[in-house]
Amino acid sequence: MPRPRALAVVLLAALFPLLATACADADGGGGDGDGGGRRAVTLAGSDQLAAAPVYLAQERSLWAAEGLDATLTTLPTGRDALNAVLGGQARFGVVGDLPAVTAALGGRDVRIVADLSRFSDWRLLTRTDRSVTGFGALKGLKVGVPQGTNVEYALSRMLASAGLTAADVTVVNLAPNQVAPALARGDVDAGITFPSFYDAARTALGARYAELPFTGYTAHTLLVAGPSAGDEETTAVLRTVLGAQRAAAADPAAARAAVVAQSKGALQAGYVDAFQPRYAYGASLTPELLADLSDEAAWAKAAQSLPGAADRSALSARLRPGPLRAADPAAVTVTTP
Repeated sequence: MPRPRALAVVLLAALFPLLATACADADGGGGDGDGGGRRAVTLAGSDQLAAAPVYLAQERSLWAAEGLDATLTTLPTGRDALNAVLGGQARFGVVGDLPAVTAALGGRDVRIVADLSRFSDWRLLTRTDRSVTGFGALKGLKVGVPQGTNVEYALSRMLASAGLTAADVTVVNLAPNQVAPALARGDVDAGITFPSFYDAARTALGARYAELPFTGYTAHTLLVAGPSAGDEETTAVLRTVLGAQRAAAADPAAARAAVVAQSKGALQAGYVDAFQPRYAYGASLTPELLADLSDEAAWAKAAQSLPGAADRSALSARLRPGPLRAADPAAVTVTTP
């Protein structure tokens, strides 16, 4: 029996290098997923149109030029995307400003590396039979909104413009895609949701559809990095996004087509064609962003009784300008500690 044992040892010794190579190929090349010399990165997104450069980069496989192999997962809201980053399921997240601010106030390790886009073309959706001709008319009514998203802050600004607060209405927490059906059924008198659902509300309500435009709140779509994301990796992600921005500016129609393709049916071409021009794109970190985040943090702290500091210095500490400065020095104009 000693000879078979010896033969088995020799065979296993010969097989180990092959098995190691096979395992490395299977997982993309070790813990960093360095398949073919590329580093694997995971991103969790939400609003595809607000993050159009990220989705364009995915559609055109632009990550490889920066040595990256990216996996992009789309979730229903920016709050979900942020939770994926904080929970370790993704290294980077494309999130709205309110989820980032509330997480920061709650003491979570939120690292804002870029402001990807800005949007201010909001609509209060309602019904003609509710006679909501101004935001002051919302007093005493039911308003559907996806709480915990930047849409909730949009509602607060609409109410404030008429001297009202959330205490003056009944806020009904709905998923973004539930606002239009709730309006059609009459469960709520008005609603606010993501722009991608405006057309659904118009279709559901037909002749009963009514809306009030509102431009008093500029929503910021942010790129946040998780604790495991290093500066070099983050800079490579940002360089890819900046390259996608340039490609979108050079050929807007092709960029819109790429976003529609990446949405896999979630976004229609008509909506993308109509709304993409209403977003201001350009990865940056500016004093205006910090001012808006501070205002939003003050509201969130009061509205949700969150413990963290809402002053500018506390919010400034959540910005990580190093990677964006390395990718594009001119994009960082804010001063941080």
